Amino acid sequence: MGHAISRRLFLQSTGGGFGGLALGQILGLDSVSGSIMNHAPKAKRVIQLFMNGGVSQMDTFDHKPVLANLNGQKFDPGDGRLVESVTKSPGFKVLKSPFEFRQHGGCGRWVSEVLPHMASVVDDLAFLMSMNSPTNVHGLGSYMQTTGFTLPGFPCMGAWISYALGQINQNLPEFIVMPDPKGLPYNNLGNFTSGFLPARHQGTVINASDSRPVRYLFPPAEARHINAASEQASRDILSALNENHASRTPGGTRLEDRIQSLEMAARMQLSVPELFDMKGESQAVKSLYGMNEKNTEDFAKRCILGRRMLERGVRFVQIWSGAGGPSKNWDNHANIHTELPYMTRQVDKPIAGLIKDLKARGMFEDTLVIWTTEFGRMPFSQGQAGRDHNGGTFVTWFAGGGIKGGTSFGQSDRWGWKSDKGTTSHDMHATILDLLGVNHEKLTVRHNGIDRRLTDVHGQVIRDIIA
Repeated sequence: MGHAISRRLFLQSTGGGFGGLALGQILGLDSVSGSIMNHAPKAKRVIQLFMNGGVSQMDTFDHKPVLANLNGQKFDPGDGRLVESVTKSPGFKVLKSPFEFRQHGGCGRWVSEVLPHMASVVDDLAFLMSMNSPTNVHGLGSYMQTTGFTLPGFPCMGAWISYALGQINQNLPEFIVMPDPKGLPYNNLGNFTSGFLPARHQGTVINASDSRPVRYLFPPAEARHINAASEQASRDILSALNENHASRTPGGTRLEDRIQSLEMAARMQLSVPELFDMKGESQAVKSLYGMNEKNTEDFAKRCILGRRMLERGVRFVQIWSGAGGPSKNWDNHANIHTELPYMTRQVDKPIAGLIKDLKARGMFEDTLVIWTTEFGRMPFSQGQAGRDHNGGTFVTWFAGGGIKGGTSFGQSDRWGWKSDKGTTSHDMHATILDLLGVNHEKLTVRHNGIDRRLTDVHGQVIRDIIA
């Protein structure tokens, strides 16, 4: 069969089953589907590192020495401004950072001692020092950073990128998500949704620590009743059912999307085993990421897999650190002294390793790396040593494809409490799309009578950090 094989023919031949392992060869699909580009891209692919829970900016990248001078005093920004918190913060007592800060790199970026490895690559990073969020609630904040809206039901950034740029590798999804093995983040699968875009653009969740990282790709080992004859019988029945459904719902896309997902599943049967085979990775590379160390092993593995996915043509990879819930994430309410280092030890070396590895392989110039979180923390204490949620300001950084390293944009106030002229998620999303060659104002989809876009009716490209 040639390139002209139709969806209907695929439906007739394979139905709802995965078909044979050679389906990718049978289909003979073109290498790239259609894309929506408005200008030459600086980046071809994206890897986003999402720190779930709300990273404390004044204990990582936003050095605020004034907090040491005011430590233990009542936080009072003056001008009669109201100070609020999500939970009880008796006395609103200023809490200095318990961690030492030093300047690093040629750019002189101040970085906390809890991030020694990321400190070594600051000249490759561009910091957004005045990010803010309209909410300090985890679920809403995560939606804001991933979809541009605080409400559920909207497509996430990865889905928009998949929709706009299409596939590079027909054997792997355009958009892959690797959550923390401890569990899904706040909003669960809602952070990876395609919303009102076709379902094929939603994130494919891969549990890298599982013995079967992609669910339902292969029959379970105990299913000995499944054989060639039973599979063929199932395909015949499902083909008939799908044909009947298609004839009754002309113009619908859900069945088409389902067929595409089955095609992808069949092709992934060939590509996934090779993708997860780490035997070809040298010990030097594994050591660079910290894959042989207890604290960093998991995140290191996911970072290496993320790089391998990008090498094989995946457009957008999202790696999460921290699960939803009050512990073992970046939501440091109780004790910033112990909780923050527990998380930074897991990700610091792997992230720096990723930057260095991409550079060594010649991929850094056209790969956009993003480090972010849903909001920041307060400059005053919750209890004795914790920090509460703060949507007023937090830090994000970019690196790689088209980014001017060793730079920063914006700043928070002297306490790290607010950024009055802050950078929004819409600005961040507009900049990411611009680096990928897409004008965020032109990437629209008509939904319920409204021309929807990732950036809603907002967003400015942050030119200051673009090379």
